[in-house]
Amino acid sequence: MEMARLGRTGLKVSKICLGTMTYGDPKWRDWVLTQEASLPFFRAAIEAGINFFDTADIYSVGASEIVTGKALKEYAASREEVVIATKLFNPMGPSPNQRGLSRKWVMTAIDNSLKRLQTDYVDLYQIHRFDHDTPIEETVEALHDVVKAGKARYVGASSMHAWQFARFLKAAAAMNLTPFVSMQNYYNLVYREEEREMIPLCIAEGIGVIPWSPLARGFLGRKAAGALDKQTTRAKSDNVLDMRFGETDLEILARVEAIAGRLGVSNAQVALAWLMQRPGVTAPIIGASKPGHLADAVGAAKLKLTAEDCASLEQPYRPRAVAGMLR
Repeated sequence: MEMARLGRTGLKVSKICLGTMTYGDPKWRDWVLTQEASLPFFRAAIEAGINFFDTADIYSVGASEIVTGKALKEYAASREEVVIATKLFNPMGPSPNQRGLSRKWVMTAIDNSLKRLQTDYVDLYQIHRFDHDTPIEETVEALHDVVKAGKARYVGASSMHAWQFARFLKAAAAMNLTPFVSMQNYYNLVYREEEREMIPLCIAEGIGVIPWSPLARGFLGRKAAGALDKQTTRAKSDNVLDMRFGETDLEILARVEAIAGRLGVSNAQVALAWLMQRPGVTAPIIGASKPGHLADAVGAAKLKLTAEDCASLEQPYRPRAVAGMLR
């Protein structure tokens, strides 16, 4: 598996990141796999050379971190062999102080995550969304103290407007505190609004981009025929992303399918390969609930599309409403 630097840091991560939202407790979402069913995916990922694993405290309300910690302890040769990323922001209990990005919650949340992950530190600690109720300076200083305490090596952010992320970058620089090194955002062939402001900002500032939902919740892995009539099990219960697909998306999918057929690969491999070749992208975060999902991701890391192929995939795109963030 090819490695890449995360932004301007010296941290090396695999060109594929395994997202662990799929693993944890089916009581949280009916498409989530149990711990027993999840473990083989971690083993297969490590055997394929993937060293980058992303989770969050909210996934299965902590159970995903527990599964991730157990799996990496069991299958990784050492803690230094893997890069563990987790996130905070979403509600983890009934109290108003069990959520958000206040200093009180940042300090509590990191300790809770480390306990569940069975590790002394995480490599990347990310703010999951923008917190309108907490001063940015308070969050930046708290994250800096987490790093200085040895509980995280780097800090990053996820799913917010470019102007919001720019404020975090400015505050960290002005206060001479730990800089943000990554942005985890919604980005794929049928959602490219991030190319307007967020991606250029990240490139200019040396921020690593690690897109989530690179297959648009499975849409880009389908057959074009009847694709608009289908809805995955996850789509029925996942309220994180509410985005309808239309005729423009179907045309993009048809072109994905045509290129995949010519190259003798899957639709998913073409869509992932396109994303991995985009400026600024370090590693897409893939979800895997079937063995073939990991195989597609590994294959995509080796697939190089031509400029003509990329132009064909990009041509039908039309601007759409912003998705993937709170507001």
